[in-house]
Amino acid sequence: MSTEKLHRSHGTGTFTPEQFRALGDDCVFEPGVMVFHPENITLGRNVYVGHQAILKGYYRNEMRIGDQTWIGQQCFFHAAGGLTIGARVGIGPGVKIITSVHTEAGREVPVLFSPIEMGAVVIEDDVDLGVNSVVLPGVTVGRGAIVGAGAVVTSDVPPYAVVAGVPAKVLRYRPQ
Repeated sequence: MSTEKLHRSHGTGTFTPEQFRALGDDCVFEPGVMVFHPENITLGRNVYVGHQAILKGYYRNEMRIGDQTWIGQQCFFHAAGGLTIGARVGIGPGVKIITSVHTEAGREVPVLFSPIEMGAVVIEDDVDLGVNSVVLPGVTVGRGAIVGAGAVVTSDVPPYAVVAGVPAKVLRYRPQ
């Protein structure tokens, strides 16, 4: 067996601006950012991507990130199921957004080899995702919501809700 087959990779994550589906003016990519499948990624104007963040596009579906969104260091976004992040979204360091999950196929099939289910994630405008929060497949986080640090979001979050915990639960609504 050749060593070439033993050491495959999905790429280095290096990118150039012209590889993106679309890239707005004044975007900042800090050192160590990795981008996969930039041809399926659109970034709006004035987007900040922090050190060592990973934008993992996919060969199908898209990742769309709106204007003036801030992405903290060491975030991981996986867009296999489709990912839309609105405008003016604050995303704390270490946030993970996942759009696919292995399903259970019975005990005789290792979970790793079971079918993959994909679900688009939508983060609407003006949301704040706290440090190290996790958003799972198929979830919509409504406009103006706040997700607490370390929360695991397993179901939709209503607009202007403040959620926290594992799994995340509504604590209150932001005042008008």
